Amino acid sequence: MRGVARSALERVAEEGLPGDHHFYIEFDTTAAGVAIPDFLRNQYPERMTIVLQHQYSGLEVEAEQFRVGLAFDGVPATLTVPFAAMTAFMDPAAQFAVRFAPEAPEPEATATLATEQDDAGVPTGDTAAEPTADQPDGVVSLEAFRTRRGMPPSRREDGDPA
Repeated sequence: MRGVARSALERVAEEGLPGDHHFYIEFDTTAAGVAIPDFLRNQYPERMTIVLQHQYSGLEVEAEQFRVGLAFDGVPATLTVPFAAMTAFMDPAAQFAVRFAPEAPEPEATATLATEQDDAGVPTGDTAAEPTADQPDGVVSLEAFRTRRGMPPSRREDGDPA
C-alpha cells in the first residue's frame, strides 16, 4: 500500500494537487533515513504528521523516499521521509486513508538449527519422525511433537515416555 502513497506523491510532484485534495502523512521520526531539523525532532521525538496542501515546495519523489519543503511557524525546513517510515497516509477529499504497520528491519543474520540430513535433505536422527502406515512417505504428523494440556512434556498420550 505504500506504493499507492508513492504514486499519489509522484503525480502531485508532476502536476500539483488537484481541486480540494490534500494529504496528511504521518511518519516515525526515529526510523532510519528520516532527515528532519533538530527543532522538529525535539518537538516530535517519535511521530510527526505533515500536511501537503497549499504551502509546500520542492516535492521530490524517489523510489524509497520523498523530500519536501515546508514551513513551521515561519521557519522553512526540508524533510526527507523514507516510505518505510510512513505510518499513515490520508487524502480526506478522496475519503482515502491507510495506516501502515511498521516495516520490520532486515535481519542481519539468520540463525539456523543444525540437524543431520539424509541425501534428500530430510532430517535424520532424533529430529526425524518415522511415517506411519496411514501417512504418505515424507509426511510427518505434528502430533508427536505437541504437548498435551495438563500432561508433563515427558509423557505422550499413549503413556510412553517421550
